[in-house]
Amino acid sequence: MSKSVIEKIEREQMREDVPAFGPGDTLKVHSRVVEGGKERIQIFQGIVMGRRGTGINEAFTVRKISNGEGVERVFQVHSPKIAKIEVFSRGKVRRAKINYLRGRVGKQATTVKSADRLS
Repeated sequence: MSKSVIEKIEREQMREDVPAFGPGDTLKVHSRVVEGGKERIQIFQGIVMGRRGTGINEAFTVRKISNGEGVERVFQVHSPKIAKIEVFSRGKVRRAKINYLRGRVGKQATTVKSADRLS
C-alpha cells in the first residue's frame, strides 16, 4: 500500500466534532463502556495534562482526584469509544505538559489559573 492510500483511510476515520482544547483545560469526556451486553456512557471529568501525537494517532491525558487518589486516563482523540468531548472550563498554563500537578496535594492538585478565552 502506498502512503496516499493509508492517509486517505486515516482521514475517513478522523472526527470533525473535536473541540479546541489544551493543557490546563478541564474536560468532560463521555466514553462508551460495554458491561455485559449493554453499552452506557461514562463521564470522566478532569484536567488535561497534555496532548501528544498527530492525525489519527493523537491522544490526550486527563487527570482527576478520586477519593484522595490521583487518577489519570489516556484517551485517543479520534476513537469511536469517545461519544463526546466537552470543554468545562479553560485554564491558563505555561507548559505543554503539566506533569507538575502530580506532586501536588489537595486543592492545589486540581487548580490551574483560569483563562478568559472561553469561546
